[in-house]
Amino acid sequence: MTVAPIPEPLGVLEALHSTPARRYLAPDPIPDDVLRAVLDAAIRGPSGGNMQSWGWVVVTDPALKAPVAGWYRENWERAYGSRRAQILAAPPGAEGLTPRGYLGAEHLAHHLEEAPVWVFPVLRGAADATSPRLGSSIYGAVQQLVLAARAYGIGTSLTTLYGGHEDELRELLGLPADALTMALIPMGYPAKGRWAQPKRRPVEDVVHWNRWGTPPPAAGRPG
Repeated sequence: MTVAPIPEPLGVLEALHSTPARRYLAPDPIPDDVLRAVLDAAIRGPSGGNMQSWGWVVVTDPALKAPVAGWYRENWERAYGSRRAQILAAPPGAEGLTPRGYLGAEHLAHHLEEAPVWVFPVLRGAADATSPRLGSSIYGAVQQLVLAARAYGIGTSLTTLYGGHEDELRELLGLPADALTMALIPMGYPAKGRWAQPKRRPVEDVVHWNRWGTPPPAAGRPG
């Protein structure tokens, strides 16, 4: 039996600050032991009431990937493809998807099925749910999967752009009638790009202290 490579010794904060979405993924296979270790880390994540009403569907079969990739590309073209020229011409500092980010997302849309592994996080009892907080029961565990993959040098991104085909996907994957897929996470060793801190607005712009609109204390001052 092969032994999973030892993961990179990353500190928690280092991993949190250096795990961007990786959309240029090589087709090289991920060893089964590595994939199992990543999934084992994911299921240690938070679960509401510790119910663990989830499943994790790993897809490597090209025949299963093909129709999903087709749905994904249809949605990509509808949502972003028609705005390609506009987005790529955006000036530096413009809000929203940057030209570089667009090209990466476009590449993923056109090469999605080449990612050697897909993971669908699935929630039971969620097919007819209407709560906007539904994802709280699984997305914490999804982030643990992403961070564990990072430790093994595996790139990921989280997407739901296959949406609108849930019934077909349920049948394709043989999911229970009450199940709902919560994301698609393509996984693979990065073929381009680097581990870098994603650009975000500063804390002062997005954090509110006690009440909305009240800025946080200045650095070095008690709250």
